[in-house]
Amino acid sequence: MAKFIISGGKRLSGEIEVSGAKNAALKIFPVALLTDGIIRVSNMPELEDCRRAGEMLEALGGKAVKFENGVYDLEAKKFFCPDLPSSLMNKFRASVMFVGPALVRCGEVSFPHPGGCVIGAGTRPIDVFLNGFEKMGAEIKESDGHYRLTAKKLKGADIFFSKISVTGTESLMMTAVLAEGETVLKNCAMEPEVVALADYLNKSGAKIKGAGTSTIIVKGVKKLKGGEYRVIPDRIEAGTFAMIGAVSRSEILIKNCRPEHLESLWNLFDKIGVNYVLYKNSILIRPAKKLLACDAITHEYPGFATDLQPPYVVLATQTAGTSLVHETIYDRRLLFTDMLVQMGANIVMADPHRVIISGPVRLRGKKLTSPDLRAGIALVMAALIAEGKTEIDNIYQIDRGYEKLNERLAHIGADIKRVN
Repeated sequence: MAKFIISGGKRLSGEIEVSGAKNAALKIFPVALLTDGIIRVSNMPELEDCRRAGEMLEALGGKAVKFENGVYDLEAKKFFCPDLPSSLMNKFRASVMFVGPALVRCGEVSFPHPGGCVIGAGTRPIDVFLNGFEKMGAEIKESDGHYRLTAKKLKGADIFFSKISVTGTESLMMTAVLAEGETVLKNCAMEPEVVALADYLNKSGAKIKGAGTSTIIVKGVKKLKGGEYRVIPDRIEAGTFAMIGAVSRSEILIKNCRPEHLESLWNLFDKIGVNYVLYKNSILIRPAKKLLACDAITHEYPGFATDLQPPYVVLATQTAGTSLVHETIYDRRLLFTDMLVQMGANIVMADPHRVIISGPVRLRGKKLTSPDLRAGIALVMAALIAEGKTEIDNIYQIDRGYEKLNERLAHIGADIKRVN
């Protein structure tokens, strides 16, 4: 199994580019099941989850043809009525996005409970999807964690999300495109990835209004045509790189990003005292004289993203004072802080959703194991500023969301090696 070996304490400098957004790229693969023709995708990140999504499309009779420089052609002309394979459903949470398009095209679909990392695996319910499909006319049978959905014809419905869900919003929005009549989705997620997906679907013949607000209205159409889709820059990666620059007191230029997607982070940076400059498509981080502690609470977009919480916890270990970090989205996302404590962090877990962090402290290198994607990048971040050497195992989880991470960090001066 591959691992990272990182020697910390190096001052970073130079330019680093942001890849295409994982959470936008993954959703275009199931759209191919709804489409007559080819989708030409550009700025596709080279990630494990994207490879799995391509394998899922091909397992269902479609094609995912890769070219150079992140360009793919996606097509599903020979799509057949599916049993979504367990071998792929168990590997990434976003596999559930194939359910709606398969159901609306075929009238039936069967699948096991989707997997992923410890954050996204079997304990996370999929009620938001099932309830939506049921309201659109699907019959659902469940046995031992395996689901079978059938529907002669999905029809538009009024659907209220009891809990804001990005994947739930995207799944039911894309499914409603080919359903009969009008679907009204309420209490929707407002993330930029939702807007990007709706914009592409509309260009392909869909009739969607309200993406980026809490209410989305979809009028069903007969078919979608192919088209061109450029994956938007990854705002989570951009924010993570910004915090790496801040915590290591380095000067780095983060390119190919959209700073307007990270306003909650800039609000925190202003309170902490991070030295940064925003440009149209880039972010400049400079060393700050002193970083001050600041509380943070995760929230759905445009609030502070849960995916940026683990890196922020590491940043908080280097700020002067006490910070309270409150995770409101995922139950087990703060458990990784125990590994930061092993590295010397002063962190007290108040309860499963809140930690109290006192700083600044010196971190020391340790042998660690990445429990999930976002905790993994936080451990890399901690290792970059720690004294001595850190080994991080199970970096498959990190590869799921960060393209060629060791190469890009080494380019700005990090001492990081990937070994098998």
